Amino acid sequence: MGMMMRDAPSDAAAPKKIDRVTFRRVISLFGPHKREVWFTVVAILIGVTLGLFPAFFLRVLFDDGIAKKQLGVVGEFSILTVVATLAASGVTLLYGYLSVIVGQKIMCELRHKLFTHLQGMPLAFFTGTKTGEIQSRLISDVGGVQNVVSNTLVDAISNFAVVASTLIAMFAMDWRLTLISIGIAPLVMLFGAFVGNFARKVRKGVQEQTAEVNSMLQESLSVSGILLSKTTGRQEVLSEKFDRENKSLAHWQIQLQVLMYTVFGLFRMITSLSPAVVYWVAGWMMISLGDKHLTIGTLIAFTGLQTRLFFPITGLMSTQVELMSSFALFERIFEYLDMKQDITDKPGAIELDPVSLQGRVQLKDVMFRYAPSLERATLSDISFVAEPGQLVALVGPSGAGKTTITYLIPRLYEVDSGAVLIDGNDVRDVTLSSLQKCVGAVTQETYLVHDSVKENLRVAKPEATDEELVEACRLAAIHDHIASLADGYDTVVGERGYKLS
Repeated sequence: MGMMMRDAPSDAAAPKKIDRVTFRRVISLFGPHKREVWFTVVAILIGVTLGLFPAFFLRVLFDDGIAKKQLGVVGEFSILTVVATLAASGVTLLYGYLSVIVGQKIMCELRHKLFTHLQGMPLAFFTGTKTGEIQSRLISDVGGVQNVVSNTLVDAISNFAVVASTLIAMFAMDWRLTLISIGIAPLVMLFGAFVGNFARKVRKGVQEQTAEVNSMLQESLSVSGILLSKTTGRQEVLSEKFDRENKSLAHWQIQLQVLMYTVFGLFRMITSLSPAVVYWVAGWMMISLGDKHLTIGTLIAFTGLQTRLFFPITGLMSTQVELMSSFALFERIFEYLDMKQDITDKPGAIELDPVSLQGRVQLKDVMFRYAPSLERATLSDISFVAEPGQLVALVGPSGAGKTTITYLIPRLYEVDSGAVLIDGNDVRDVTLSSLQKCVGAVTQETYLVHDSVKENLRVAKPEATDEELVEACRLAAIHDHIASLADGYDTVVGERGYKLS
């Protein structure tokens, strides 16, 4: 029957700014894992410190070893350089492993929280929202932020520590060359901020268009969708529509990839040109000015640190782009998590006992409309009693409210006024879990999961024994038919049960 539906959240709304509240919510995801996070931070600091040693060892190796032809010094500091490099690499692997563990725990919790929250949403939300859109939020959007929580934030801490420690080491070697090396950093930061804002818009466009494509795939390629398209001859129309949506997605994906290639291309150019500038300036200082402070060993060590500096700066720019673009995904996830669950247990709700329940159902002056904006109520002043054991039929034209009445009994929808009573208990005063155990329903649309007959029968009672399943099927007069199937109760029914008659 036709039903008016409440408005679902719109993705077309103007994107929110990245504010402190959103940022704090993202950071709070790491709260339950403080211990692992601190272990990771300590490992990062150890790794960063070890990573500085090879540059200083190389300076000694060239100035005191090769320049003075001291083979023992060359051998000793070559070994030290190798050991320090291996140790730093090992610690890097360690904190990389720790960050992945923390990130995956957060992702698991976020998916669980989002799935559980959606399970508690009223039926009106699901009738007013495309299934593909919901799946996109739960899979694509959550997957899109996975890199942020697993790698990006840890990479940001690591890169910042590397940049800070490397700058200190470079200043210790030669403050003049250091100023030249970092002179272009502010321009790079401004460029990164601009790119980050644009990338956020592009990422949001990609995710929204992905949701549209997912929705169309879910609707068109399900068993019901294929059956509809084949019986109505709509294959060509659907293909044309899919082509439009697919091309639009490709357009957004192209923008995102071109943006990333442009950004990293510019960063690679900067990291290649900067050492050449340092070599020229250092050569001029050593040859023309006769600078005695600069040595070949210092210059080699300095350019090594310079290379170590620019890659983390590139990483920080990448982190900035990634974080700013990923905030669009966090906003979409938080939008769903912030949606109000209109139908919940009230404080002090009672438990219905299925064993002692008699089953007297009463509707008392019930009024209900699907949306507050509707002038005409779907149900108005409905009152009747269904006694235990009594067979009650609701008769009326399509749209009269027959199905709506049955949805009010298990609180799939909430009455606007009046009351629905079971054994004299207002269903709003009863816990939802006990109400669901006491109310059974056979819906207008048969829905079976892609599993065996046995597992479909156990949906409502997972702990049911095989004997109980057989007894229930005998009472429903379907046991003989199930037993005649190739695998009996282990027969897989197919999606939505289309393998069965």
